[in-house]
Amino acid sequence: MFKKVLIANRGEIALRVIRACRELGVQTVAIHSTADAESLHVRFADEAVCVGPPPSKDSYLNIRAVMAAAEVTGCDAIHPGYGFLSENPAFAEIVEKLGMKFIGPRSEMLKLMGNKVAAREFAERSGMPLLPGARGVLESGEEAVEIAKQIGFPIILKAAAGGGGRGMKIVREGGDVRRAFEQASNEARAAFSDGSMYLERYVEEPRHIELQIAADEHGNVIHLGERECSVQRRHQKVVEESPSPAVTPELRHEMGEVALKAMRSIAYNNVGTVEFLMDEKGRYYFMEMNTRIQVEHPVTEQVYGLDLLRLQILLAAGEKLDRTQESVVPRFHAIECRVNAEDPVTFAPCPGNITGYHQPGGYGVRVDTMAYEHYRVQPHYDSLVAKLICWGDSREVAMQRMSRALNEYVIEGIKTNLPFLRRVLANHRFRAGRYDTRIVAQILAGDLPELPVERKAAGT
Repeated sequence: MFKKVLIANRGEIALRVIRACRELGVQTVAIHSTADAESLHVRFADEAVCVGPPPSKDSYLNIRAVMAAAEVTGCDAIHPGYGFLSENPAFAEIVEKLGMKFIGPRSEMLKLMGNKVAAREFAERSGMPLLPGARGVLESGEEAVEIAKQIGFPIILKAAAGGGGRGMKIVREGGDVRRAFEQASNEARAAFSDGSMYLERYVEEPRHIELQIAADEHGNVIHLGERECSVQRRHQKVVEESPSPAVTPELRHEMGEVALKAMRSIAYNNVGTVEFLMDEKGRYYFMEMNTRIQVEHPVTEQVYGLDLLRLQILLAAGEKLDRTQESVVPRFHAIECRVNAEDPVTFAPCPGNITGYHQPGGYGVRVDTMAYEHYRVQPHYDSLVAKLICWGDSREVAMQRMSRALNEYVIEGIKTNLPFLRRVLANHRFRAGRYDTRIVAQILAGDLPELPVERKAAGT
């Protein structure tokens, strides 16, 4: 086991790593910007090192400063959390070359899955189902036009090196593919310093289904079921749940076998997430793979009864998986809501001081957060304040519990998206489990009816 782990991140995920390490008897080092000097991850770590001023590029993304902090404090491993450097293969290579352990997949895995075209080619070789599309990076807008004609409309253009909806354009019949290609490529170049594009058939009523993978360094690999991530706004997830109301046990088994075969073919290690797009007929297609812990990992933890951060550390230390695929059975239903510091109507970020704070509790309620009364939500980073997770013996119980918990949550001094999250939980389509990635836009447009927001928990 490691002696000391540096956490190359901030906020609630840094706290999660600190807690997992402490339970394993491992010392921790927190890094922070000057803006985060009073953050809880700095307070609770065994040691803390300031790595720069508030802008991410000068602190949390400053590889030289991060590695210097790891060396000067004598760390033998680095946990990247999610975001920032978590999927940067150059960072992982540096960690490996300096004799430390990168708590995550090998750098070659990050390199393979970090490029959407290379990942798509891998998926095709591995036998995973793919949407019709370009077989490689598009050379020009003219090539995009020709391929669009071959596979039919609608099509979606995507940045080969991107994510989060940037460098992405949908083109329907009669649309200007060439212009969309140029716009998306320019956007990708600005966001990722890489304007490479590919395209594929666009599914009009898609569900976003992802499969949690865990693999040791001895050839054992399992999946921990799926998460439904279709409640999204501008390709950013808002609400996630597990199991998906659209996935039957038979389909879960089939998707799992497909993903496990692919992971074994490349000797994947540590945790990761294989992401699928599911159409209205229940057909699924490989989209991409995330080679890190996901923001929404707590829903899987509550459904399957394990600590994924602890598991990550154990796997990186060379431990064998202590579960077989046959022993992985969903025990509960769980839902996660991302509580963001943003205007619930315009969704504009709303950083500032939290003047009053009370988080919900009770059986089946979990809050992962770095927030507290008088905590200052910084304008320099993402707007995530907390992750609210509720679970129960059934989806109905989990939904009722989440509705109750959302009504108990009090955050004063800043605006949050709590009112909007209540709208999602009160929506007929969501409650029936019959929704897709268009649901947020439909709710905002008033196209979907809502139930009255309940003010009391339903005796569960």
